[in-house]
Amino acid sequence: MSSSTEVEQKDDHFEELFQRLQPKKPVAGGLVANYQGVWFYADLLQATLTFQKHFKAIDSDIILASMPKSGTTWLKALTFSIVNRNNHSVDDSPLLFSNPHYLVPFLEIYLYKDGNIPDIDSMPCPRILATHLPYQFLPSSILDCSNCRIIYLCRNPLDVFTSLLQFLLQNGLISSPSMSIDVPFEEFCQGIHPYGPFWDHCLGYWDASLKNPQKVLFLKYEDLKKDVNSSVKKIADFLGYPFSAEEQEAGLVEEIAMLCSFENLKNLDCNKEGEIHGAFRVKHSSFFRKAEVGDWVNVLTPSMANRLEKLFQEKLGESGLTLEIKSK
Repeated sequence: MSSSTEVEQKDDHFEELFQRLQPKKPVAGGLVANYQGVWFYADLLQATLTFQKHFKAIDSDIILASMPKSGTTWLKALTFSIVNRNNHSVDDSPLLFSNPHYLVPFLEIYLYKDGNIPDIDSMPCPRILATHLPYQFLPSSILDCSNCRIIYLCRNPLDVFTSLLQFLLQNGLISSPSMSIDVPFEEFCQGIHPYGPFWDHCLGYWDASLKNPQKVLFLKYEDLKKDVNSSVKKIADFLGYPFSAEEQEAGLVEEIAMLCSFENLKNLDCNKEGEIHGAFRVKHSSFFRKAEVGDWVNVLTPSMANRLEKLFQEKLGESGLTLEIKSK
């Protein structure tokens, strides 16, 4: 990974800023504060401000964006494999030995955390980087860099909430697995969760993809589940790495899809054991729980599901964005 060349200390000015935002403590996680309409943990906000100040995009950069628990790990694996297929065959892919989050690091969660200013320029091109930040929080160099590409992966909010709750429980970030979900559900509906509100996050990238489809590709998790092979080809075309006729005839699209499948990645030793140290210590295995569409039926009551679905539809308004919400 890139090494640090400088460190920006979390000084008193930032602490004062965060306290002025009147942070509150939701049930799911630590203190969060609303900064310019988005909820942040203190460490994530500090890292975001450092990232915004110091990151300089180049034309070949690839930025993978998503809300937490929207299929980010899968998108990282697919994109890495597509872009690096001439460097690594499927049989010797680094994915066989390394968690996808090491191969495609998070910007604000990992590279810029603790005031770190990484030596981004030393990373091999194309640099594939990830973020959970809303579109408007990306540095101007990314937004204004004409050839820089952004892929956004969106998932229906019922499954996002369900997956997020289980993720926090698995990593001990919620104190009691027996607690009622009423309070965290209410907080999610109010948008009080890191990077929230959920719908604003989705709409930011959705609008950007409509205005500039050559720069922003908007994908839906449910579509990947339905037809991953078509999604692999769509990602490759968008990034300028299209599959040749020979590659398609040889079954390379299907091989990459199989390599990056939930079942394959989950059963690799590198994803069964160990932890990644980003904003929190997180078990590798916690990134591979179920990956199902409609798993929310095992957690949410029908009234909760109806409320969240109606709320999301209201927030989407006339945007044209729709998300499939179905049970197993």
